[in-house]
Amino acid sequence: MGMKIDHLYYTYSEGTAFEKHALKDICLDIPDGQFIGMIGHTGSGKSTLIQHLNGLLKATKGTVYYNGENIYADGYSMKKLRSQVGLVFQYPEHQLFEVDVLSDVQFGPKNLGLSQEEIEERGAWALEMVGLGKKYYSKSPFELSGGQKRRVAIAGILAMHPKILVLDEPTAGLDPKGRDEILGVVAELHRKEKITVILVSHSMEDVANYVDRIIVMDHGTVRFDDAPAKVFSHYRELEEIGLAAPQVTYVMQALREKGWDVDTSATTITEASDAILKALGEQK
Repeated sequence: MGMKIDHLYYTYSEGTAFEKHALKDICLDIPDGQFIGMIGHTGSGKSTLIQHLNGLLKATKGTVYYNGENIYADGYSMKKLRSQVGLVFQYPEHQLFEVDVLSDVQFGPKNLGLSQEEIEERGAWALEMVGLGKKYYSKSPFELSGGQKRRVAIAGILAMHPKILVLDEPTAGLDPKGRDEILGVVAELHRKEKITVILVSHSMEDVANYVDRIIVMDHGTVRFDDAPAKVFSHYRELEEIGLAAPQVTYVMQALREKGWDVDTSATTITEASDAILKALGEQK
């Protein structure tokens, strides 16, 4: 059934001189299995919104439903919700603390009260899913590269077997190779496990290459919510709120202005290449 956000508002320091309205009338449906990108300028409300998805923040007004249940209802288990909606914060490697990789990944399942056998199975499975084999089990997390630490942090969430994986700027601070590795892992997880993925990112290229749907946040509201091609067709409006479309969008628009009959809805290099080759073929 997924998640539903119904007329959600959130205010920091309500009733004080420091009151700030961070989210205003957010309404979203997040069905099972989607790969969603969330973008927005700094202070747009992205991080505040995703912290409502597993109950880390409670709405000032409005409701969040998970599988049809109101997560604010009396007696609702936040512990169960957080095992189903996994949130990976920006720079998650700062949360690593165990003496070795396997122990760190097994920490979450241990807190669920599972048997030792299942804890071990989940830890091994999660590390396999992020591409870290047995040779990493006994290593200290702090001996790993930045990208590997990020993978361990993601594995720790995966070991809880979440139905929704929320990643807040998972490639922040990584070099291009590390960034591609992390996004490749996330895309493979989505493909293999059919879990819902919500990717918060500043990189338009990353979002365009991977997601099915883009939510654009602007000053605490949802400005756009549509397929990537539809969202990036509003590139001028995105620029007005401090964002930009992928470089491919600008290239295709420039070609169209030069008289080329190309599909300006292309958002990835592959789509652009196909559109240009098609246009060249038609010109012969």
